[in-house]
Amino acid sequence: MNNQQHIPYTLRQLVFYFLGLGTWGFGGPAALAGYMHRDLVERRKWISEEDYKEGLALAQLAPGPLAAQLGIYIGYIHYRVKGATLAGLAFVLPSFIMVVLLGFIYIKWQGIPWMQAVFYGVGAAVIGIIAMSAWKLTRKSIGTDRWLAGIYLATAAYTVWKENENVWLFLAAGVIYWWLKSPEKKPGHLIKSLSFPLLSNISLSPAGNTLWQLLLYFTKAGALVFGSGLAIVPFLYGGVVKEHAWLNEQQFMDAVAVAMITPGPVVITVAFIGFLVAGFAGACIAAFGTFFPSYIFTVIPAPYFRKYGKHPGIKAFVDGVTAAAIGAISGAVIVLGKRSLTDAYTIGIAIITIAVLWRFKKLPEPVIILAAAGIGLLLKNTGGL
Repeated sequence: MNNQQHIPYTLRQLVFYFLGLGTWGFGGPAALAGYMHRDLVERRKWISEEDYKEGLALAQLAPGPLAAQLGIYIGYIHYRVKGATLAGLAFVLPSFIMVVLLGFIYIKWQGIPWMQAVFYGVGAAVIGIIAMSAWKLTRKSIGTDRWLAGIYLATAAYTVWKENENVWLFLAAGVIYWWLKSPEKKPGHLIKSLSFPLLSNISLSPAGNTLWQLLLYFTKAGALVFGSGLAIVPFLYGGVVKEHAWLNEQQFMDAVAVAMITPGPVVITVAFIGFLVAGFAGACIAAFGTFFPSYIFTVIPAPYFRKYGKHPGIKAFVDGVTAAAIGAISGAVIVLGKRSLTDAYTIGIAIITIAVLWRFKKLPEPVIILAAAGIGLLLKNTGGL
């Protein structure tokens, strides 16, 4: 580890930052990645641009939720395994507590009708927040490089077309840009740095009691689903509703809504699902099963990214993957927008959100989220919906 005097922050400061981000960070993986860049790279200058890009690239290549993996990698940069562990726990814990409490309320009152009204407003505002985050990342990382721009546009178009993310596109983007820009086209370091993230083709067959089934199923989900946290939703639907029949259609949609209106990683919806299936123990097991593979697939290859990341070939590869990742994030704005912007009210909320964030650059996003939630409730109560 680097000498303490060269680290511009303490581990305690980093933990408190991720506790705050987990408590107030709305908007899903794209927005959360944008917040980390804004706060830790641009404003506080705790993390270098190169380290951030490495973390974003690794988070896209490895299975599991992007934002959580990026946070784990950032914790690893200066404080290694201890920092990665504490940063990851601090990031996930606030939203875990929130969704468990909402799960308790949901069961006690047999559903959450007001949540749909809240999500109506919040979902539209979230689209505006993600759009601004994607624009900032694009401007910062793509620049005027026509090859990076081509990679960006291709992955954005694919995401809009398929409404999903493909890890092979990220790998191809990295290899293509490496081939174009690397002065030494020797794949040795490239293969070494990618070997661990790709060792994820495992197969688990849930069996036994419900808690054991939950652990095996959500471990499989965390280990096999690539892309942002939103990518896990179709996978969960197939297993939770269709295969195991743990939840019905409405309960599953409510679980997704809970994840969207609470801060932190979208994947935290698994804790809500686990709570509905098997109480607090189910919530803990579902969350652990989902996030632990993400932790492993980030911490194990991290030393290789740290060691070889500054090599010209690896740097070119990371730049290519980063461009593809940002393209996928930008495409996700359109995909999510088609689902959340369903009428003039939601379109108006999204446009106003973008305008406000453009004009007031330091306005905290939670203020916008609370305002959008209030608008959603107001429209429902006045019959606007």
